[in-house]
Amino acid sequence: MPSCSRSSTTASSTSLDAIEPVLPDVLAAELIDRGGGTWAYRFGAEQLNVHGPGVEPDPVARIPVAPGNSDLCFEWPDAIETAARHLQEHGVAIDQGPVVRRGAKGQGTSVYFRDPDGSLIEFISYVSSAEGLANTGFVTRELG
Repeated sequence: MPSCSRSSTTASSTSLDAIEPVLPDVLAAELIDRGGGTWAYRFGAEQLNVHGPGVEPDPVARIPVAPGNSDLCFEWPDAIETAARHLQEHGVAIDQGPVVRRGAKGQGTSVYFRDPDGSLIEFISYVSSAEGLANTGFVTRELG
């Protein structure tokens, strides 16, 4: 049987205007006009559809996604410290982390934050701090 991959995920928001700065700026998502006043956010080959006021998708889950009840994880391409710095630079409060977690690629380090409706968003990094710091030009050394 062929392997499946995710094409899109759906979240919901009470205010598309409130979530607008979070996705393109903090998550580096490409804004896609889906027509009819609906928008999606693209991350490489995957897409996040956001339902908000006035959006009436069809079909929907038996219990549609509600604002504030999504739990989304995105892979951060560098050391988690750079993700934390990125969030701080955008004025986004970190809910938890850095903490060690197991993700799709094994053990990683995560930071958690929330969108304006309270949905949980996670950045997970599979890059060690030393590797990430080496990639950014920072010098690391053993303390003894």
